[in-house]
Amino acid sequence: MNLKIAAFIGNIDNDGRLFMDKSFQNGVRHALGMAEAFDAKTEVARRVIFLADYLKKSGCNSYVLGISGGVDSTTCGMLAQRACTALRSEGYDCRFIAMRLPYGQQRDEREAQFALTTIQPDEMRTANIATATDAIISEQFGPTPPSGWAAEIAATIDFVKGNIKARQRMVVQYAIAGESNGLVLGTDHAAEALMGFFTKFGDGACDVAPLSGLNKRQVRELARYMGIPEVLVMKVPTADLEDLDPGKPDEKAYGVTYDVIDDYLEGMDIPVEYEKLIVAQYLKTQHKRMLPVFPLRHGYSGVSDHML
Repeated sequence: MNLKIAAFIGNIDNDGRLFMDKSFQNGVRHALGMAEAFDAKTEVARRVIFLADYLKKSGCNSYVLGISGGVDSTTCGMLAQRACTALRSEGYDCRFIAMRLPYGQQRDEREAQFALTTIQPDEMRTANIATATDAIISEQFGPTPPSGWAAEIAATIDFVKGNIKARQRMVVQYAIAGESNGLVLGTDHAAEALMGFFTKFGDGACDVAPLSGLNKRQVRELARYMGIPEVLVMKVPTADLEDLDPGKPDEKAYGVTYDVIDDYLEGMDIPVEYEKLIVAQYLKTQHKRMLPVFPLRHGYSGVSDHML
């Protein structure tokens, strides 16, 4: 392990073993906006007011969000719809546009439609991203399907394709936001941010992130408070970007459960093997949580010593 990183996140004994430092955990929690206290009713009200105020002050007239059928997008959509409804009651012209953005036929389309029924958005649009995504893959890598490539190459191309899917979805959302004088919402929260589990300039790109500062269990508590059905609240989280591993659960990708990640974000002690995994992933994905860097006279913008 890089000694600068090790010195930053803990202490090393004479045998080179790393002992985690609580100050690092607290620093991460602070950086990701985790609060010491949580109350679902208070958080729903605060975030709805924030969304309403921000839209009005921006002079924009819509919020745009892709709805997947998972708890994150359903919760975010409910908050946005409440904000727009409140603004219209005050005479401000605005709407919430919910988008379905499937790649071909989505396996869990029924849950996505149930989420839309639950949210009751002002407007719903659909754009299938398959044609645009496949065109990029075909142009850059040829028409041969992944099954025709060597396993390692196929896995790499499949991973690249998954990120293209996420970015194509954001392209469409920004197109609709441009047409409707709107702002794009993102569903990133502290658990995903901690693990760097989002596509850079894909689902990680947005104008407003209403779930920021919440871990996964807190997002679920907001959902329950707003009356979102339990089948959506507890739906297995998946980015569902990989053709070779469809519906791959987030927790399988992490190697650790959301409960453990959430415990870490709440300042609890967790098994050291999971803490090491989480810290390593946080440091590895630091670039995802930063604005683009640029050269300064000494070093790089936004890069602290422990990252070099």
